[in-house]
Formats: sequence, C-alpha cells, structure tokens
Amino acid sequence: MLSPGLESILARPRPTPFLALDPGVARERYRALRAAFGDAARILYAVKACPEPAVLRALAGEGAGFDVASQGEIALCLAAGADPADLQHGNPVRGPGAAGLAAASGVRRFVTDSAEDVDALAAEVPGARVQVRLSVDDTGSATPFHGKFGALPGTAVALLRRAAERGLEPAGVTFHAGSQQTRPQTYATAVALALAVAGRAGLRRPELDLGGGWPVGYRSEVAGPGEFATAVRGAVDAAIAGGAVEAVTLLLEPGRAVVAPAGVLRATVLRVSRRPGIDHRRWVYLDVGRYQGLAETEGEAIGYPVRVPGRTGAAGPCVLAGPTCDGDDVIYRRTPVALPLDLAAGDVVDLLHTGAYTSSYASVGFNGFGPLEVVVADGA
Repeated sequence: MLSPGLESILARPRPTPFLALDPGVARERYRALRAAFGDAARILYAVKACPEPAVLRALAGEGAGFDVASQGEIALCLAAGADPADLQHGNPVRGPGAAGLAAASGVRRFVTDSAEDVDALAAEVPGARVQVRLSVDDTGSATPFHGKFGALPGTAVALLRRAAERGLEPAGVTFHAGSQQTRPQTYATAVALALAVAGRAGLRRPELDLGGGWPVGYRSEVAGPGEFATAVRGAVDAAIAGGAVEAVTLLLEPGRAVVAPAGVLRATVLRVSRRPGIDHRRWVYLDVGRYQGLAETEGEAIGYPVRVPGRTGAAGPCVLAGPTCDGDDVIYRRTPVALPLDLAAGDVVDLLHTGAYTSSYASVGFNGFGPLEVVVADGA
C-alpha cells in the first residue's frame, strides 16, 4: 500500500519517467530503525541513497546524522539544516585536500582503511576523530563490497595504532556487510570480529559503526529492524562479557532501508514486441532503463515489484527492457516478471520501492535521454 503522498503524485498525469518521492515515508522508516536500536544508537543517513533536499530536511528535523562521501554531499546536508558535527565523511578514497576542505566545513569525523589515508588525515585534519573500516564477510548481500574497501583484522589494528601515533583520535571500527544484506547473523559475526579488533588495538570503549546494507522487502519478506537489532545486541553483549571491550557506542548508516519505500518510479510502455526465435516471452520496452535510474538492476541484483495501474486482466511472462540503444539496457531477463496480456504501448508501469539509488544513479543524458525527474509529495 502506497502512502497518500505518493498516491497523490501518481494521480496527476505528467510526462514519464519520473520518481514520485514522499519524504514522510522516509521519516517513518527512520523512526522505526531508531525504535529498534534504541536512542543510544546514532543513525547516520547515507546521503548517496537519495540526496533529495526534502528527504535530508525531513531527517535532519528528526535529529539524524549523515554519512557523506564528498564536498557536494556535505553542502547538501548543511543546506538542509544539519549540524556539521553530525556528519561523518565515510569515503576513505579521498584526493589531496578533500579532508581539509571537509574540515573547513566543520566535519571532524572520518573513516579510513589505509596507511596512506591515515597519514593524509593527520596532515590535513590534525586531531580528527577516525574509525577504521574493516573488511568482513558479506554473505547474504545482493551486492558484495569485499575488496574495494576495508582492511583485514591485523591491518585494522595497526591502522588504529598508527592513527593514535599520528595525533588522530582512533574512535573505533566500522564495516559494511554488503548492500541489501538479508542475514542478521552476518551482522552479528561482523560485530564480534570488529570488537575483537578494537580490543586488540587497546580501545576499551569503542564506537562500533555497523555501516549500511540494511535490507528492504522488494519481492519477498526480509527480517525486520528488530531482528537485526537483537542479533547485533547479542554479539555486543558477548564481546563485553568475554572481555574484548568494556562498553560500545553504536552507529549505523542506513540508506536503502530508510528511503527505498518512499519512492515509486513511473514509466511508460514504448513497445510490446514478440521476438520469434529469440524468446518465447513478450519484450516490453519502457521509457526508463539502466541509465535513467535503474542501475541496481545490473546483474538483476535488485528485483523491484512492478504494477500496471488500470490493467486488471490475466498476466503473462515478459522480458523488461529500457529505451536506449545499449544492448546491456535490459532490466529483467531472468527475474520473473508477469504483466497483463493486454499491455500496450502508452500504458504506464510503476516500479515500487525505488526511492533509493535511482535518481542519484541516473545519467545526465546517455543516448539523449535526460536525467530522472523527481516529484516530491506536497508539504515536504
């Protein structure tokens, strides 16, 4: 069931494709996460998921912090009313001067995962508070993060010590369990490893940043925030009881889990074709595809629910494709999609739970197709 704000947007005819967005839904999702993890846990919204100013304003009004990756995201958060003290620069791939520029905007919290970056932080932002990102198992995720970011345990211990030696404040450890992570146990295992690392580095009361990856039920149910919180708390309690650390301050960086259900991407059918000898199914071409906001369908990692307003007849299988001339612009070939048999060019199609990683991923004009328009619910 969609929110009244989303239904109101979709009730008005307008050119497609566009993303209908209701920041009120993001606000409610934020509150649910906060309730599950408790007021002691600090929530930093991952701006990259959806940097729409109305969403940032809604979350800043709730007291959220923000995970930022660039000066552009910092500027957006400050314009939305965020306190720079509530921003954490979570991207450990920073060019020369980037950390200093962030610090000039008031940011004093940084994530790092390499000796080179620790030294750069020490030079550009002396005394800054840092977390070391740990590489962890990401089994159960739709998009693994292993390899590009994170340090192995022994290296992470050395980096925390190096940070202290260079005059930085080693605050704790962070990790990312993979995007759309559906297994609470994966978080619990990562927590145990992260707190062991913190203890080895001499941090008795570390920050533990659980990162992002919190899942959304796209086409099937997923564990709720309470189940993930229970798994995390169990692992934290075990680490404290085992003497690895004395106390832990929790942070988490949800993006998808907060904003995905706040959006609906409306598209128009350009053509319905039969492809004899190529595929027994119909091919349905939409005016939106991989390059206009559906980047997460690469490898069919994310399966958005699809509906066709106004069509109620029998449905049959189809392949869903985008409008460009690129052969990779096929949305779903393996993922089952059943659309009405009387579907025709000109019909509108809605892709649900598309508030995250759509408008922020859309190209600025590949093949002449423009950026994805965002329409925000009234009153946001």
